[in-house]
Amino acid sequence: MKRLFAGATDTGCVRSANQDSYHIDPEGRFFVVADGMGGHAGGEVASKIAVDSIRACLEAMWDVETDTQKLMQDAISKANQAIINDQAANPVRSDMGTTIVVLLFRNDQPWYSHIGDSRLYRLRGAKLDQISEDHTWIARAIQTGVVNPEEAKSHPWRHMLLQCLGREDVKATIAREIEWQPGDRFLICSDGLTEELSDDRIAHHLKGIRNCQQAAQTLIESAKLRGGRDNITIVIISNELNQNSQED
Repeated sequence: MKRLFAGATDTGCVRSANQDSYHIDPEGRFFVVADGMGGHAGGEVASKIAVDSIRACLEAMWDVETDTQKLMQDAISKANQAIINDQAANPVRSDMGTTIVVLLFRNDQPWYSHIGDSRLYRLRGAKLDQISEDHTWIARAIQTGVVNPEEAKSHPWRHMLLQCLGREDVKATIAREIEWQPGDRFLICSDGLTEELSDDRIAHHLKGIRNCQQAAQTLIESAKLRGGRDNITIVIISNELNQNSQED
C-alpha cells in the first residue's frame, strides 16, 4: 500500500488573517493541524507555536524507543507549555489558545490525539465517520439532550470550547489507535470547513476526487462559496490500494 497526502489552507472570505497552521512531515510520518484564537496576532502565534513545538518534539523523539501514546502526550504537553510561556512573556497575548489535531503513523499503524473542535474524519467507501470528538459546549449539550442537532447548527454557543491548548488546566490528552484499510482516507480540518459544509458534502468531494491536493482545494473552494466565514485548513491522507498507483 502507498500513503499519499496533501494539505492546503486559506484565509476564507471574511477574515483578514489566517490563524490556522498545519504541518505535513515530508516522509508522511505525522500530520498536524491547529486553529488559533485570541485575536489576530494571538491566534496566529498560538497555532504556529503549537505546530512548531509538536513537529520539533516528534522529529527529535521519533527513533527513540518509547510508547506511542506517551510520545504524543509529551509532544502536545510541550506545545501547551510553550504557548503558556509565550503568554507570560507577552501579556498582550495572554488570552491566546489553539485547537490541535495530531495524526501519526508508526509501523503503518495510525494514531491520533486532539484538543478542541478541529476534526479528524475517516472516509471508507462512501461513508464518512468523524473520529475525533469535539471538545465544545454544544457537543456536550447534544450528548446530554440539552440541545438537539438541528438547534445546534445555529446555537450562539456552538463555538464555545471546553478545551484548548494554552491553558494551565488543560486535561491530559489521550492518544488512540485508529483502524484503517486499503482505500480509506483521513481528513484533518479546522472548523472553517465544517461550519460551511455538511458531512455529506465533504464526503461527496472527498470520494469523488482521487488526487489529494485537488480534493483539498475543491473542499476549500466549496466552503468559500458557502460563505467562507473562517479560515479553512485541510490535510488529506490516502491509503492507496496499489503500491504503484500515482495521483492523477
